[in-house]
Amino acid sequence: MARNSADSSPVPVDLPLEKRLAAAVERYSEAGVIERALSLIAGNNEGEDFLLFVGGEHAQGILDGAPVLYWPELWGARALLYVWDASAAPVVIDTLTNPAWRVREMGARVAAARELPAASELADLLTDRVPRVRVAAARALGAVGSLEDVDRIRPLLKDTEIDVRRGAQQGLDTLRTRFPKN
Repeated sequence: MARNSADSSPVPVDLPLEKRLAAAVERYSEAGVIERALSLIAGNNEGEDFLLFVGGEHAQGILDGAPVLYWPELWGARALLYVWDASAAPVVIDTLTNPAWRVREMGARVAAARELPAASELADLLTDRVPRVRVAAARALGAVGSLEDVDRIRPLLKDTEIDVRRGAQQGLDTLRTRFPKN
């Protein structure tokens, strides 16, 4: 467990993410965690302890001098899978155009989980250069899109990457479940 200079209680870095975020909510409040997560997505520094809450043991590497890269943004977005307020929706939708593919991928996952109105932005990701982003976009579009999106997802069934083809099928199956034929 890592120590926090502002609060003498340890950050439970060894716990699973869901439990770490529950502990963060106890320390900062739900609104406080959301505010800090959004701040990380914006590229701000929210302090060592919060980084440890959202990044766990991996965040220690950054604190020890490893390159920051996109990790805090990714962890901020991922936290929104567990702690949520609708006011975060515009920021999550903005992550779909982030230069870091891992952040775009996580943004698509959050958009699906939170059923955000981001069908157009997700459709744009169906042609992303990174297969994992295409997979996340197809699945998310299945969760939030409309029947019109079937034609957008269908070309991915012939993608060169098998995982993309699987993700496209999952997205199509989800759309068909959401909009059964009468």
